[in-house]
Amino acid sequence: MNELDGHNSHHSEERGRKPATLVAVGILLFVECLLVAGAAVYLLVELLIDTPQSFASAVAILVLTALAAVGVAVVTVKLLAGEAWTRGAVVVWQVLQASIGFGSLQGLYARPDVGWPLILLAVAVLVLMFTKPVLAATARREHE
Repeated sequence: MNELDGHNSHHSEERGRKPATLVAVGILLFVECLLVAGAAVYLLVELLIDTPQSFASAVAILVLTALAAVGVAVVTVKLLAGEAWTRGAVVVWQVLQASIGFGSLQGLYARPDVGWPLILLAVAVLVLMFTKPVLAATARREHE
């Protein structure tokens, strides 16, 4: 019985330690969350100081951006808690972010200074998400 108890306490200590790659993903996602929150603040300021062509569209974009910031924050917290469902949410967010980055590289008002960092950040998170330590740390299901 003592061996079993000792094994369980050692196993719970291992669960308490987060792999460095998981922490790195968490930090990168937190940075993304701050960037999206900053975009929401920028859109709010623009809405207050400028007259948009469509007020309803401007408000909708602002609300969606704010919701995205909250969503990335929730996913970051739950990822660090080891929730398995967060892997899919992180991948979807990175694909969306990379799409925005690629869109920023094109067109009349191309902004490579915005596009490349978004793309590189998304690629870095995707690479880290599929490392063995991150996959192992996020293998826990809610019913376990």
